Order: sequence, then C-alpha cells, then structure tokens
Amino acid sequence: MSTVFSSTGQLLAAEGMDLGRTDWLLLTQERINLFAEATGDHQWIHVDPQRAATGPFGACIAHGYLTLALANLFMPQLMQFENLAMGVNYGSDRLRFPAPVKVGSRIRGHGQLVRVEMQGQAVQAVVRMSVEIEGSERPGCVVDTISRYTFNPLEQ
Repeated sequence: MSTVFSSTGQLLAAEGMDLGRTDWLLLTQERINLFAEATGDHQWIHVDPQRAATGPFGACIAHGYLTLALANLFMPQLMQFENLAMGVNYGSDRLRFPAPVKVGSRIRGHGQLVRVEMQGQAVQAVVRMSVEIEGSERPGCVVDTISRYTFNPLEQ
C-alpha cells in the first residue's frame, strides 16, 4: 500500500519514513531479453540459458541496470502524489549490486525516505530503494534515488 503525499509540508515531514515493500515480481527471461534488446547488452550470462546454466551463477541473471530500472517500477507502489504540478527524476547516488538476480527469482522493492529538503520551489526527496530477492539475505540492488516534486498551492 502506497503512502500518498499532497503537499510540500507532508513530504518534508515524512523524512526518515519507512515506505514499506511492494508486491513480488517474477523476473522472467522474457523481461531480461527485452532489456538486452533495448540496451544492446547480449552477454551470455543474461541471454543464453544453456551456457549460463554451466556458468558462475548456474542460470541467466538480470542485467544490473535492469534491476536498477525496476526501482522506477516499484516507486509508484510505495509513493503516490496528489496535487502535484510536476515531478522529475533528478538522479541517483550510492548505487550497488550486492547479489545477482537469477531468472525465475521473485523480487520486490523496499523504500525508505532518507532525506527530504527544499531545492528552490521544489522539494527534493531521496528514497533508498532496495530490490529484495526472495530467499536471499542480500538485495539485488540498493540505490538512493533522487526526485524533485513541485506541488500546486493548496486552496484556502
């Protein structure tokens, strides 16, 4: 269940909040193959199931950047906005890939609102997103995402 923010003040007050976890997502070979097509990264550890079965991971694994990109899929499951004039992705910090994500794994996002501050008329929010792998102690990806939100003025 996502947290809904409708004003700058609400978002500022939520600094430090654990945003919870998303639903599980099954990572399929089809998703990995589509990412390989989109990026041109056809390395065998991602797209060749027969060869990958005898490789270091025992199966195909997701591209690290695919795992990172899924943070964008998970974010709206954790945070929703009302009364928003505009929101933009500003960047990211502290990107790590602690564990490989094997094809057939179930993954989910876990978010924490680690820092919130004003940047001009916008409020900048840093969400630490961990892409958890079912049955693994280590996540597939941890990234501090940075977004900027501009809310419409609240009516009096």
